[in-house]
Amino acid sequence: MDLNLSGKTALILASSQGLGFAIAERLVKEGANVVISGRDVEKLKAQCRQLEENGLGKSAYQKADIMNPDDIKRLVSHTVEIFGTIDMLVNNAGGPPAGSFEELTDEQWQASFELNLLSFIRAIRAALPYLKERGGKILNIASSSIKEPIPGLILSNTFRTGIIGLTKTLVSELAPYNILINTIAPGRIATDRVKHLDQVNADKQGIDIALIEEQMKARIPLKRYGTPEEFANVAAFLLSDANSYITGSALLVDGGMVKAI
Repeated sequence: MDLNLSGKTALILASSQGLGFAIAERLVKEGANVVISGRDVEKLKAQCRQLEENGLGKSAYQKADIMNPDDIKRLVSHTVEIFGTIDMLVNNAGGPPAGSFEELTDEQWQASFELNLLSFIRAIRAALPYLKERGGKILNIASSSIKEPIPGLILSNTFRTGIIGLTKTLVSELAPYNILINTIAPGRIATDRVKHLDQVNADKQGIDIALIEEQMKARIPLKRYGTPEEFANVAAFLLSDANSYITGSALLVDGGMVKAI
């Protein structure tokens, strides 16, 4: 299937590693130009070199703290300065801390709101003038918690669900400009974030992390964690011209783990 991504430009938030970088790799292999972002400049430089070596498209980077509104504006401006426009916006953010309702402070709630929801809002607002020029795609990365809350992750459960409300509401406003917006929700994908959460659960229960992984895999019909590459394949389709009629949807990439209809 020809995804027709060659020469198009994608801006990907929080993409120096994990799912964000996996999407960048997949898009570059399809010939797209990508701008990756993060807070570690040396890591961004190294990842850009890797993208250039393995892909057909071009890559660039910009240091950005996505909780800083000025950084988001600079990120969008930098992308347009280098590649002329933005055809695809991928909103991504690191996960908020685990914890129960009674453990978490106002400061943690506020920080999680700014990280996991307000950053997406700001990025869409800043990129929208360029996306409106000739249509485009917005992809919001959330979590399987949009369908089934995850115990101990109340911050993620709350603000990831907000992403769905944002996405659904924007469908009608963006459709006249031929902008499609969707949410993609990972389940247990083998990333550092998932490994960290498994370790938190293991420490809390006083058991080895390998046992936690076994328990989690037992809940997944495919009996394994997904790979970042598998997740990125789905993201690339949603961002491509092959997707011309899916908007406002929330797609789980979870190996069948979530049982909700």
